[in-house]
Amino acid sequence: MKIQKATHKYEAWLAKRITVVKEDLELKHARMAEDAFQFLRATFYRWAQVWPELCPDMAKAPEVLAVGDLHVENFGTWRDREARLVWGVNDLDEAHPMAYTNDLVRLAVSAHLAIAGNRLAIQTEDACGAILAGYREGVESGGRPFVLEENHNWLREVATGDLRDPVQFWKKMEGLATVRGQVPKSARKALEALLPERGIPYRVAHRVAGLGSLGRERYVALARWEGGWVAREAKALLPSACVWADGGKGSEKIRYEDVITHAARAIDPYVHLRGSWIVRRLAPHCSRIELSTLPKRRDEERLLHAMGFETANIHWGSKEAMRAVHRELAKRPPEWLHEATKKMLKAVEKDWEEWRKA
Repeated sequence: MKIQKATHKYEAWLAKRITVVKEDLELKHARMAEDAFQFLRATFYRWAQVWPELCPDMAKAPEVLAVGDLHVENFGTWRDREARLVWGVNDLDEAHPMAYTNDLVRLAVSAHLAIAGNRLAIQTEDACGAILAGYREGVESGGRPFVLEENHNWLREVATGDLRDPVQFWKKMEGLATVRGQVPKSARKALEALLPERGIPYRVAHRVAGLGSLGRERYVALARWEGGWVAREAKALLPSACVWADGGKGSEKIRYEDVITHAARAIDPYVHLRGSWIVRRLAPHCSRIELSTLPKRRDEERLLHAMGFETANIHWGSKEAMRAVHRELAKRPPEWLHEATKKMLKAVEKDWEEWRKA
């Protein structure tokens, strides 16, 4: 199936389950044509379709509740129950039971594309090596959240760069356009439940963010409270694209909250699944981190190692599977990740070229 046909079929499936924001979907299509890195981020549905065909052996590896749509810009920070700054996987929209290898290969492919686009400065082989070494360490250790207080000072410096300054952040939030149409009652109810106090006056704005989720309804409640701004976001969720790629077989259960509840994770108390909405707090250090916002001086290998370790943290949510993961991982040849990455990278670039030309 060609990428254009796959996209049309997936979006038809999407439209049967949620209200589609057509302008955002058109923007998504345009960004998909800009470069292969953005194309990868926007097309997990295609990845889910071709992954078991191109890497059938790896797709049969021990299964965990995986991120699915993992990439180098799917990491961010939040505050846990003790108000500590925590770093880890930021978006779990596509969480689904998959082979543990899926997340590692997809993360490595995204690193390769980021390197090609001058977003990362590291050799491709070293990138795969760092990701895999971090993952192995995370599997063997039993998982450990990245709490950026007395530990991981280097990562704290990376995650709190100048481009995540509160003044810039809130200026951007204030500039969001107020929603003119009707906001679904379920979305308002979900937003209000997460505000710090009942009855706070707020306005609802439309936010354009991400790539894979562009086209879904996304509302932000903005309010002034006790001397400053607060923001809460509600984003429409639907089952993982894996369900679509598998022909609708299996459960359509949304797995987002399952992952954050069971993974080796310092939980963000402001992230909740309410009906078909995922609701979260937005703040300068409670958001996704784009590579462009990171300090220019950083240790790329160390960062990718941490991403591999955090991937294992997520997989430790499937504790019963991790012994099998450990055994299977030990049997794989040294270059397996790099070889699989090259295979999937070729498929992604071929699809992107077809999309761009069309």
